[in-house]
Amino acid sequence: MTQIQDITSPMTALEKRATLSLASIYALRMLGLFMILPVLSLFAENMQGATPMLIGLSISVYGLTQAILQIPFGLLSDRFGRKKIIIIGLILFSAGSVVAAVSTTIYGVLIGRAIQGSGAIAAAIMALVADLTQEVHRTKAMATIGASIGVSFGVAITLGPILAGYVGISGIFWLTAGLSLLAILVVLFVVPNPKKSSVHRDAEVVPGQFLKVLKNPDLLRLDYGIFILHLCLTASFVVLPLLIRDAGLVPEDHWKVYLPILVTSMAAIIPFVIIAEKKRKMKKVFVGAIVTLMFANIGLFMFFNDLTRLICFLWLFFCGFNLLEATLPSLISKTAPGDLKGTAMGAYSSSQFMGAFIGGAVGGWLYGEMGAQMVFLLSAIAAGSWVIVAMFMKPPKYLANMLISLDNIDIKQGDKFVNDLLDISGIEEVKLHFEENVAYLKVNNRALKKDALQALLDH
Repeated sequence: MTQIQDITSPMTALEKRATLSLASIYALRMLGLFMILPVLSLFAENMQGATPMLIGLSISVYGLTQAILQIPFGLLSDRFGRKKIIIIGLILFSAGSVVAAVSTTIYGVLIGRAIQGSGAIAAAIMALVADLTQEVHRTKAMATIGASIGVSFGVAITLGPILAGYVGISGIFWLTAGLSLLAILVVLFVVPNPKKSSVHRDAEVVPGQFLKVLKNPDLLRLDYGIFILHLCLTASFVVLPLLIRDAGLVPEDHWKVYLPILVTSMAAIIPFVIIAEKKRKMKKVFVGAIVTLMFANIGLFMFFNDLTRLICFLWLFFCGFNLLEATLPSLISKTAPGDLKGTAMGAYSSSQFMGAFIGGAVGGWLYGEMGAQMVFLLSAIAAGSWVIVAMFMKPPKYLANMLISLDNIDIKQGDKFVNDLLDISGIEEVKLHFEENVAYLKVNNRALKKDALQALLDH
């Protein structure tokens, strides 16, 4: 008898261990990437060969190699094993950190950062999460990993300036190399071994589905959005540390700006996340956050040389940024069909990394050619274009993903089974994949008749 997974059931001990250990690996890696963000432009100014554009590229070039390699790494993990690919990626990340640590020229740092990005293990980690968790808990597991990224970002932005004051950027790169080696130990000795690895369409990229994703205008709007969001972030951090320093705050004290801004901006967005999800006002909140981002950049453009106003508009920037970081993955999940979600997330992640790369490159060039002020004007214009694109998005359907087994369903019964499922209140979409023995459902949890679904599965 096929049993529906109980959506109220807690994670098993094995699932909790898998989720927390993989989240820690993700966090350790992202901590190393983000710690350099608020300090590299400050310290790289005096490096041999440094120019504003090369500094910007050094900050963002990891995004290029990440964008190129993250999907291939995920596909390789299907063939050669998740853990092997994750360990190879962490070794590459550590090696890139060492190259950057020993470099005395901007070119060495640039090469090191590119090698760091080549350790693109995000897709392989998500695939391993899917192998180690029941589908009903997979969203929760991935949300935990997402939260670990947010926490590592906040810690890194705060910790980077403090550490740089003591050990310089070379010390930060050495620390990053050490964190990568620690992450390898976690993979080897803490992360459980999956009983089997298989393709999960809700968590992994399926190459044959790319055209469907690229033909979906709603998904493309979200890809454009994450591209613009990370373009603005990386471009801004080419010049923000320099502006804060020039306004009178020594680099080792920059954490006194970043920590209060990050903590209070995170607190400020909580009511809006609740309104978006619980009150089902996602589009209004989403567009409002983009407008906030645009006005924050206009304010930074106008008052970039006044520390108090700079801090105020930087706080507004992070209110918009944090809210968008929280809502964009949710929108992808709501918008993509259940069996396209993994591929949609792959395209989304690639867009994010490309945005980070372009932001650093263009931000560095603009800073060198026209001054820091123009970097914020670029970001304001980019955010303005996103407002226009987002205005045309459809309000999302508030549907969750559910997976059920097809163990007792013969392929000849497929059409009837789909019709029977769609007759149940709350089930809005069904996609059968007999080659995986799985049915992907989109359900309205508020309206779902679980007893009727269980009765059908028990029949």
